[in-house]
Amino acid sequence: MRREHLKHLLIGAAIALAVAVPLGAFGFVKSGLYNVAASKPHSTLTFFVTHETMVRSVKRHAASIAAPQRFTGEQVLAGFCTYETHCVACHGAAGIAREQWVSGLEPQPPWLLDATEKWTPAQLFWIAKNGIKMTGMPSWRDSLPDAQIWEVVAWIEASRRLPPRTYARWRARSACGSAVPGPVLPPQAPRPRR
Repeated sequence: MRREHLKHLLIGAAIALAVAVPLGAFGFVKSGLYNVAASKPHSTLTFFVTHETMVRSVKRHAASIAAPQRFTGEQVLAGFCTYETHCVACHGAAGIAREQWVSGLEPQPPWLLDATEKWTPAQLFWIAKNGIKMTGMPSWRDSLPDAQIWEVVAWIEASRRLPPRTYARWRARSACGSAVPGPVLPPQAPRPRR
């Protein structure tokens, strides 16, 4: 009898939880208590949950993308030009500050100087092509062809091996508006798969 009573009690608690949790979440959403202002950073828990979800999602969805084995100097220069047009305002570059308005974004866009330490080329391609929800990172899927997105990845990959002032020098020389020869790159070491 006592065992039967405990079983009913557990079933009742499970049903109550199954009803109370969704109703509580719905009430919280409808209450407006959560501050969505970009001027207030995410809480530690919110940042952890959203960041960890993003990282796991990118790794899962990019797993089937085959990245080129090597990038050419021409791809790197073309990627620099696309990066200069579409990316540097938010992400900056070595020796180049981000635009001031970027400070108002929450979360702020990451600097990409160490992106190749965190992401594989396939993952960088997936991020640029698909964007990241609720971060301000747009999807370039409908604006740039895949080849051009790979060129941006080529620039990001090469920029970690180039002298720090390369971006500023290429920008000052108007590398995108003239027939500047492709960059001379240091040897590209094979990257371990992450």
